Amino acid sequence: MFKKILIANRGEIALRVIRTCREMGISTVAVYSTADRDSLHVRFADEAVCIGPPQSAQSYLNIPNIIAAAEITNADAIHPGYGFLSENANFSRVCAENAIKFIGASPEMIDAMGDKASAKSTMKAAGVPTIPGSEGILADFAEAKACAKDIGYPVMLKATAGGGGKGMKVCRDEKELAEGWESTRREAGAAFGNDGMYMEKFVVEPRHIEIQVAADYRGKACHLSERDCSIQRRHQKLVEETPSPYMTDDLREAMGKAAIKAAEAVKYEGVGTVEFLVDADRNFYFMEMNTRIQVEHTITEEVIDYDLIKEQIKLAAGEKISGRNHYPKLHSIQCRINAEDPDRNWSPSPGRITDYHAPGGHGVRVDTHAYAGYMIPPFYDSMISKLIVVAQTREEAITKMQRALDEYIIEGVKTTIPFHQRLMRNKRFRDGDFTTKFLEEEKV
Repeated sequence: MFKKILIANRGEIALRVIRTCREMGISTVAVYSTADRDSLHVRFADEAVCIGPPQSAQSYLNIPNIIAAAEITNADAIHPGYGFLSENANFSRVCAENAIKFIGASPEMIDAMGDKASAKSTMKAAGVPTIPGSEGILADFAEAKACAKDIGYPVMLKATAGGGGKGMKVCRDEKELAEGWESTRREAGAAFGNDGMYMEKFVVEPRHIEIQVAADYRGKACHLSERDCSIQRRHQKLVEETPSPYMTDDLREAMGKAAIKAAEAVKYEGVGTVEFLVDADRNFYFMEMNTRIQVEHTITEEVIDYDLIKEQIKLAAGEKISGRNHYPKLHSIQCRINAEDPDRNWSPSPGRITDYHAPGGHGVRVDTHAYAGYMIPPFYDSMISKLIVVAQTREEAITKMQRALDEYIIEGVKTTIPFHQRLMRNKRFRDGDFTTKFLEEEKV
């Protein structure tokens, strides 16, 4: 087992890793930018090293500085959290070259699953259902036009190196495809340094449902059931829950088997998530595999009483999985609390929190780095807190979430709490009648 882990991240996920490390008797090192010197992860780690100025490129994405911090503190492992360098093959490779264990996927695995076109080909060969589409990267617009004609409109243009909703365009006819081809490539090139595009059939009335998996060095995998992430805005998740209100026992069994097949096909090692789109007829299709811990891992932990960060660390240290699949016996919902104003087109709202009170009580969990007096910097993701509830049924979980949101006080900045309060009262949401297009169809 590791003696000291450096957390190459910030905010609530850095705190989350620190807590599990402390329970496991492992020392921790926090890294921070000058904008985060007063953040809680800096205060609660055993050691802390400043790695640069506020801009991510000069701090949390600065591989030489992070490796130097690990070396001067004698850290024998690095946990990347999510975002930043968590799925960076070069960072994983540099860690290995410096005899530091990267608590995540190998460079080869990140390369294989990070390129969405090659990942799809791998899954198709493994017998995992995939969305009809192009065979790899589209060479030019003529090939894109021929592919769209072959699979039928509507189609989705996607950047092979994409993520976070960037480099994606739905095209309902040839005119929209012609208009979207150049603009989507430009966006992908600017965002990811790679303008490679592929095409998929656009799934009608889609649900975004993912399966949590864990796998060990033997290539043996198990699944920890599903999470429904369909409530999203511009492909950014806002609310997650498990179990999915759309799920049936047969569908859960089939998707779980497909996720295990996906992980074992690539000899995956560690904790990861296989993401699927599920259509109106409950057909499901592989979308991508995230080779890291997810923001929404919390709800899986709540329904099966399973510390996923601990499991991630143990797997990285070479321990075996139990091999047993897990199924939820409770219902859990997570609301992402962002420093944004949903009533002003979700504009960012950085600034100082003047008053802060977190909700509590049975079945309520708050993962956050926020506190009264904390200055939310404008340089990073706007999520400042995750509010999680767990109850016996979905109806009870929604009621508990309503109560917890009413109790949550964050003043000095605008947050998404009012949006979540309205969502919990929405009839369609309460009935489980939603797809990824919910917020385009429904005024919340």
